[in-house]
Amino acid sequence: MLPLLGASYSAKVGEALFQAATEMSQLLAWTAYDSGNHALADRYMLSTLRLTQVAGDRMMGARILANMSHQANYLGQVHRALMLARASVEGGKAASTPRARALFAAHEARALSTAQDHKGAARAMTEAERFFERADGSDDPEWLFYMDEAELIGEFCHCFRDLGQGAEAVRFAERAVELTDPKYVRTLGFCRMVRAQSQLLNGDLEAAVTTACLAVEAGDALQSARFQRYVGDFQREVSVHATRPAVQQFSGQVWEARNRLDDE
Repeated sequence: MLPLLGASYSAKVGEALFQAATEMSQLLAWTAYDSGNHALADRYMLSTLRLTQVAGDRMMGARILANMSHQANYLGQVHRALMLARASVEGGKAASTPRARALFAAHEARALSTAQDHKGAARAMTEAERFFERADGSDDPEWLFYMDEAELIGEFCHCFRDLGQGAEAVRFAERAVELTDPKYVRTLGFCRMVRAQSQLLNGDLEAAVTTACLAVEAGDALQSARFQRYVGDFQREVSVHATRPAVQQFSGQVWEARNRLDDE
């Protein structure tokens, strides 16, 4: 597709071509991120951001900045995550739909939660909720359709977990699991692992391990390096209870699931 971008075409065809190239490039970036190839993900995200600038698509540009913030947050680059999230919020103000602005605010809340800015995170979550309530879908591009209530609640449960607010984290994680369509295996796996971490944070070891076991049972999710990170983090968190039968059973289940994945 890249050679086509330098060809001659009408404004309408050019706009459609750049939109398709941008969407494909961001998908490649997200795939690299999910597989753990962060250097490649960085290159694709930067290339995608340049495409949005050439196309003049500020809403998609803000989305890419939000994706970059998500990755930086995942990598523990808190300052960079905050900077990118705020750039997404500011950059998307003038040309984004309410649903898109809800997405950008939710990513800012994620970064603020990692930074332990309780007041800032609460403000950003309130803004995300307010924008989402105004979303009617009439002007949303197709790439934004995934941003539904389940996605928003899923972002919030991550925030409450990172803020150490166990009761709220459990409540939002349970709602996220309830709302997520089972066909989205990885998303459901992420939500269940956050629910497990939140239950552990709330002092309920048995419930936490049971939830984590349900997440690991969906073997397809383990193909994601990000999901494996969630599982590994949980294993470290419960390692202080290594002698408990439930924890030993969970560790065995993870070992078997990873072996099955290696054999495929």
